[in-house]
Amino acid sequence: MTPFSAIPDGLLARACERFRRADRFAYHYARGKLGGDAIFAELLRRGLLPARPDVLDLGCGQGSLFAWLLAAAEQHADGRWPADWPPPPQPVRLRGVELMPRDVWRARQAFGADHPLVRVEQGDMNAVDFGRCDVVTILDALHYFDHDRQRQVVRRIRRAIGPGGLFVTRVGDEAAGWPFALSTWVDHVVTFLRGHRLPRLYARPLADWRALLQQEGFAVESLDMNGALPFANVMLVCRALPEDAAPAIA
Repeated sequence: MTPFSAIPDGLLARACERFRRADRFAYHYARGKLGGDAIFAELLRRGLLPARPDVLDLGCGQGSLFAWLLAAAEQHADGRWPADWPPPPQPVRLRGVELMPRDVWRARQAFGADHPLVRVEQGDMNAVDFGRCDVVTILDALHYFDHDRQRQVVRRIRRAIGPGGLFVTRVGDEAAGWPFALSTWVDHVVTFLRGHRLPRLYARPLADWRALLQQEGFAVESLDMNGALPFANVMLVCRALPEDAAPAIA
């Protein structure tokens, strides 16, 4: 797993700077999230995203992932990129959907109303039109609604990205014992600090998450995503299979 010190020099500061336009919380939350959460560095180090992605981030919060991807593209253009990392993606569109109005406000302050690539809208991922894209991300949000709606969202994602498209999500492994309990406690604390009421969580064992995604037409790779922390978080890299290789979708 990529340690904090391996983040390309200057990337964290560049990604977080735009959040100063919102409020102190937005800036410091971005520094903690992007600097301390292994998944962001791993997306880049492993070269998981396509070269020119059209990204839909569901449950995008204040848009931290978008700031990270834009900063990476800028760092690479400046010639400040690790020689042993693949070139970062050059996004063609970054669309976010977020339920919480305060986070949407922070995103709009950070990116401005006329950013050529970024659009963050307030809405419920269970209700909004996903449109068409080639990458969908849901980081730590699928467990906020019940199992039936989880399946419906996964099904709609596959329709949105089409065969060969990419769905990246991170989930907790309910079968992991005390690391899962610790992860859940931290999730509740962070949710509270962001000013939101504490939600009921609808977790699954990792085997059940994988089964759900495979049943809905994805080839699934699971990657530990805890860094040095004793959590039970797993990144699932899901490739949409061709229609004739996947179960029928009603």
